[in-house]
Amino acid sequence: MRHRTRERDRAVRRGARAGTVPVLLAAAVTAALAAGCTAPPASEDDGRAPHPERSHTQGTPGTGPVLAVKVDNAPAARPQKGLDAADVVYVEPVEGGLSRLMAVYATRLPESVGPVRSARESDLELLRQFDRPELAFSGAQSKLLPVIDRAPLRAESPDRAPDAYVRDDGRPAPHNLYLRPDRLLSSPPGAAALTTGYHYGEAPVGGRAETSRTVRYPAASFTFTWSADRGRWLISMDGDPVPAAGGERPEPATVVVQHVTVRRSAFGDFRGNNSPYVASVGSGAAEVLRDGRAYDVTWKRGAAEEGTAFTARDGSPVNLAEGPVWVVFTATP
Repeated sequence: MRHRTRERDRAVRRGARAGTVPVLLAAAVTAALAAGCTAPPASEDDGRAPHPERSHTQGTPGTGPVLAVKVDNAPAARPQKGLDAADVVYVEPVEGGLSRLMAVYATRLPESVGPVRSARESDLELLRQFDRPELAFSGAQSKLLPVIDRAPLRAESPDRAPDAYVRDDGRPAPHNLYLRPDRLLSSPPGAAALTTGYHYGEAPVGGRAETSRTVRYPAASFTFTWSADRGRWLISMDGDPVPAAGGERPEPATVVVQHVTVRRSAFGDFRGNNSPYVASVGSGAAEVLRDGRAYDVTWKRGAAEEGTAFTARDGSPVNLAEGPVWVVFTATP
């Protein structure tokens, strides 16, 4: 109760500064599930009791939280739903040389996102750039859960928001858990909530022509191919084009290949594999792909509470193209 009171007081103070006070709506009654879907059980590995009472977050555009969703990217999870509506998609290395996605929503909320999978330690650092974001995830390593609870975000796993998740019986578990975003946010917060530090606008001077770029992990690969007709990058995963699934194909206007430090975390999976920690605070090299050209830049994020800046060799900011952004984290050589 004290936690909810402090949270409410913070919301009031933020609303007073913005000239509006966010309205907390009463908890929604669980809706009838679509045919072929069943409600997910409480997470078996989190050790926490379900929270039957919850409320939607209502925000005036630009004042509410972004929604971040951990999305499965195993071959059995494809094609995913809802990636086309994401403002930013982060591609992260995980155990076994595989990858996982974090989709961030501020300007649009799709009808469904998923399959939803578990969180990692480095997600917490990545999300500190936003003001108390909503994090939708299916669970986490048991020792990591208390760390997530202490983080400045709203943890929205199935045990805490059971009405927001459904399982598709037509797909194999665990690749069949989907989020209904409107059960967490009643409206998108708006672009002002997307405090990534990114600049958008005209293309930088220079660069080199590059119509295809492949990034490889030990057990996964991503290829981005420029389409002049669509003015977007078309995505292939493990050599297969990404199709549409319940919407449009995800086609970013900008792709950032960001070279970061990847180290061992303090946590592992149930098989005993250590989870890689992707250090998104720091600095290093990156390539910005936009308009069929590649630009070699430097990235810098001075603290977890700050966004990431991309600069040219002369120190000037590098603009991204207007539209969705995919950021692929890859280990610095």
